[in-house]
Amino acid sequence: MALDPQPPAAGDAKVSGDKAGARKDAAPPPAPVKRRRRRDGALVGYLSGVFTFLTLVALAVGGLVYWGKSEFDRPGPLAAPTTVMIQRNAGVTEIADSLERAGVISDANVFKAGVGALGVKDRLRFGEYAFPANVSMREAMEIIVSGKSIEHTVTIPEGLTSLQIVDRLRDQPMLTGDIKETPPEGSLLPETYKFTRGAPREQIIARMKQHRDDALAEIWKDRDPAVRVKTPEELVTLASLVEKETGIAAERPQVAAVFANRLARGMRLQSDPTIVYGLVGGRGTLGRSLTRSDIQSRTPYNTYVVPGLPAGPIANPGRAAIEAAAKPAKTKDLYFVADGSGGHAFAPSLVEHNKNVGRWRQIEKSRGVPADRLAPDEQTPEASRDQPDSSAESADAAAPAPSAAPAPAATTSSAQRPKPKPAQRQPRPQ
Repeated sequence: MALDPQPPAAGDAKVSGDKAGARKDAAPPPAPVKRRRRRDGALVGYLSGVFTFLTLVALAVGGLVYWGKSEFDRPGPLAAPTTVMIQRNAGVTEIADSLERAGVISDANVFKAGVGALGVKDRLRFGEYAFPANVSMREAMEIIVSGKSIEHTVTIPEGLTSLQIVDRLRDQPMLTGDIKETPPEGSLLPETYKFTRGAPREQIIARMKQHRDDALAEIWKDRDPAVRVKTPEELVTLASLVEKETGIAAERPQVAAVFANRLARGMRLQSDPTIVYGLVGGRGTLGRSLTRSDIQSRTPYNTYVVPGLPAGPIANPGRAAIEAAAKPAKTKDLYFVADGSGGHAFAPSLVEHNKNVGRWRQIEKSRGVPADRLAPDEQTPEASRDQPDSSAESADAAAPAPSAAPAPAATTSSAQRPKPKPAQRQPRPQ
């Protein structure tokens, strides 16, 4: 049997009513949850947009970097090898513009960006650089960073005077600056010197001095003590006579021996080039044959007049001539004269020398060339006639008058005779 529901008690009804009222009062709070969700959704959308933007930017930058790197590394537009001069203190912008103008690179901005990205802006060096065909921007940059600019050479032949060397350097258009003072005679070492475009002329002179000093110090230590020279500078003076008397390498020690033997016996050296230097100095050449007055000229360099060595070097000898003067050949020769073949005939006595001179006169006659030297009675007499120089004054006083048929010249030197030029010597690069 169904039971009738009991009506709630008055207190229960009140409680229930209160709960219901409370539920009705609590219903509104869900609304703020929807607003928060909207705010969260907006933030997520914003962040998503920013992420998308950054992604696109990163992709764009990555693409640009990839393109720039490809441009930086790919073969360039240069069709044929060329050279470009990078000026001293030039910045990366100037360098890039120079390369672009020369057709070495296609885009100066890409080159600057690549150099900046690799951090080598401060390592780009000035100089003249050679770029091969189709060189890439990276390769062009590496060439400039290496500093391996083009090297040019200037060759200074042995036997030039200091004034002639200065003139030769002044005529070299790739060198810069002037040479304020002509260096002392014999202070420069003739060689082939390397330099880069724009190098100062004074720098080449300084290198020539240093190389001479180094070579002289080395040779002086190993010299033959029997050679009558007291100082390294006297050795250079003797070597300059050897250098001017012969251009044939094999003859240098023999010519040096003649001078060394004469010094040892107190005989005058009687070298024609010393006459010329005493008359014209560093200009080097007289421009005519020697005359009687030339041979008798009393200059401090004329070894027909002064005993021993001249006052100083008469040219800048090469290393080989200095070595020959320091270690002459072991001979008894006191004379030499041209032999008609470009070389010289050597003799230990005046009798043999006069025979050699006679043969040379016959060669001159057959060639239709006038005698190039005065006979002994027409010139300053032989310093010794195979006697020491101490008797030179008496020999001078006893000199006979010129005869109708003079004897052959009794002289050591043939410098004023036209000498066939030997094969050009190739100086060692420095």
